[in-house]
Amino acid sequence: MATPLVDEAPSTVATAATLTRRPGRWIDGWDPEDAGQWAVEGRSVARRNLGLSVFAEFLGFAVWALWSIVVPQLPAAGFDLTVDQMFWLIAVPSLVGATLRIPYTFAVPIFGGRNWTIVSAMLLLIPTVSLALAVQNSDTSFGVLLLVAALAGLGGGNFASSMANISFFYPEREKGRALGLNAAGGNIGTAAVQFAVPIIIVGAAGVQLERAGWMFLPLILIAAVLAWRFMDNLSNAKSDPRTYGVAARSRHTWIISFVYIGTFGSFIGFSGAFPTLLKAQFPEVTMSIAFLGALVGSVARPAGGWLADRFGGSRVTIAAFAIMAAGTVSAIFALREHAFGAFLASFLVLFTATGAGNGSVYRMIPAVFRHGVTDDADRARRAKAAAGCLGIAGAIGAFGGFLIPRGFAYSTNHTGNIQAALWVIVGAYVVMAAVVWAIYQRRGSSFGTTKI
Repeated sequence: MATPLVDEAPSTVATAATLTRRPGRWIDGWDPEDAGQWAVEGRSVARRNLGLSVFAEFLGFAVWALWSIVVPQLPAAGFDLTVDQMFWLIAVPSLVGATLRIPYTFAVPIFGGRNWTIVSAMLLLIPTVSLALAVQNSDTSFGVLLLVAALAGLGGGNFASSMANISFFYPEREKGRALGLNAAGGNIGTAAVQFAVPIIIVGAAGVQLERAGWMFLPLILIAAVLAWRFMDNLSNAKSDPRTYGVAARSRHTWIISFVYIGTFGSFIGFSGAFPTLLKAQFPEVTMSIAFLGALVGSVARPAGGWLADRFGGSRVTIAAFAIMAAGTVSAIFALREHAFGAFLASFLVLFTATGAGNGSVYRMIPAVFRHGVTDDADRARRAKAAAGCLGIAGAIGAFGGFLIPRGFAYSTNHTGNIQAALWVIVGAYVVMAAVVWAIYQRRGSSFGTTKI
């Protein structure tokens, strides 16, 4: 029999009594917009689920980025790979992870947020154990390595399901902050794995790459057990597949998705390639500093959202692209001079701007779809479109993590270095900034002087 979550004073029982638990940690009657329910029980339940969601998503991002730090160590472990093959191993996890993001979003309403967190965490055992087994033999073929690297994409899908789950727990007035914390906490997983793996794989017998996979086993099991024991499923967490149809019919969905390739795609793409770039361009420098790029990009994401609230998402996004372009140009000249300090500083500026841009683009989405609302029915339709846009943009943006490493491989094969690819990226930033300005900032546009 369902039992009340609380038995409080008479003034709160009427609201709190509607919250009941069922076996399997299912909660009925969840309504975060109900101020009484939120104050009595809702806030503590939401915070507990957010904290555990961040941990699980953190591991997902870490597994997704695992090959970014393993690949530059493969030659030391006896593997003989071409530059093109190494960039394929870096790129393919992003391709798979981006593709999985939309189906992962629908998993939460179907299975429950707690249940899917357990499943998605346990699925991470597949890429980590596979990696540990594959790298023990330097005769492992490139095809097998590519398949195992593709399995790491399972971690990339975790972001979408985690964000979808947490969005159901929080009221609209607190949803932006909660989702920002959830996203930033997950992004930091990229920095953490790039910091930890170079330390852990060093053993008495030399580089022991299998440790990069085995190190995750206890963490994955802990995440699954914590989710099983302390997270909750919401019976009213429903996702309408039609939101994607509504969003797909809006040109703004595709414009924002294009822009998000520039911000999030740059973050995940450069994060994946940065350790290999350091190893190739500055072999005299320890790779242990490679995590700094992903770290500053992750930390900057909430700051970008805050700046977008204050100054408007489109303005912050344009500024982010300008800084990203400047950082990339500076990195090109640093490469020409073989100036490591300038190269590192340029990339840290670039990473910071990508993180801020991630936050500002996500804050743009509700503002864009809210503009020009005519009535309640139109407001409801636009809210669905905004929700669908979040999912579509998150998936498409992640494809940048595939495009950037493949661009570096093409540039290296045809010109001998990555500078041509970096110039193409600078041009893309200029185009993306111009698109944002023309559609969302230009006084003559349909948005006029509205702060989008």
